[in-house]
Amino acid sequence: MEIAGLTTGTLGTILIAYTALRVHHRVRKEHAIDSVVEKEMGKEMRIGVAGIALVIIGYVLQLVNLLA
Repeated sequence: MEIAGLTTGTLGTILIAYTALRVHHRVRKEHAIDSVVEKEMGKEMRIGVAGIALVIIGYVLQLVNLLA
């Protein structure tokens, strides 16, 4: 159970970091915010939300393991 919690938390953190890096890369590349960039940012926001959910799930799994 501890491994599953740690893995899930780590994956969530990686997804959040990846999303932030992609946004910065895309904005730097485009030098402006247009509809293409807005669409890309929408995709990245969904990945970010999934990442946050994985971090929360990882925390809950670790907490359950500590309390059990």
